[in-house]
Amino acid sequence: MGDSNTTMAEDRRRFFRIDDAINLYYRVVDEQAVVAASNTSDDVLSSCSLVTALEVLGQESRSVLYRIEKKDAEIAEYLKLMDSKISLLSQAILQQGQESSDNKLCNTNLSASGLAIQVDKPIKEGEFIEVKLFLSSCVAVILVYGKVIYCKKNDLASGEPPYQIGIDYINLKEEDREILIKHIVKRQMQQIRENKKES
Repeated sequence: MGDSNTTMAEDRRRFFRIDDAINLYYRVVDEQAVVAASNTSDDVLSSCSLVTALEVLGQESRSVLYRIEKKDAEIAEYLKLMDSKISLLSQAILQQGQESSDNKLCNTNLSASGLAIQVDKPIKEGEFIEVKLFLSSCVAVILVYGKVIYCKKNDLASGEPPYQIGIDYINLKEEDREILIKHIVKRQMQQIRENKKES
């Protein structure tokens, strides 16, 4: 029974995995920073990304809006316009973040449980790392913490970063995992369409 569950988990992990070029920023942090981030829950924007926070609030407001719509269609229409304005503002904020000089386009192997990225300098196995991911397909910025599980030399063309590190996420919020899965599925579909056009 245990072997079957392990195999299913591995299959799911392999399914939700893509190679993608992603704008990201990373830095090595100490374990205390990871623990502090995991324990922060009072501020909604400290515990999850802006897009995740807006999505959660959006889900809660839709049921209220449905009830308002039954009583007063004009008020409901006004609230929908306000919601659209908030969405546009959040997209503008996220795009500004994406243009920040701190992040760069990086070849990434991405999954819902971890990622592998190319880096300029070796990072020791067991080190903790903070990664900010800019996911264009979902217009989302996600901050994840993880542990380096391997660091190996790349056999790539010159000009590419010489090392690759593998990272397992630590205490990833379920809402952020859903955003990651949504991005991965969208990019998988795009890649399938692109491959069909080329063949």
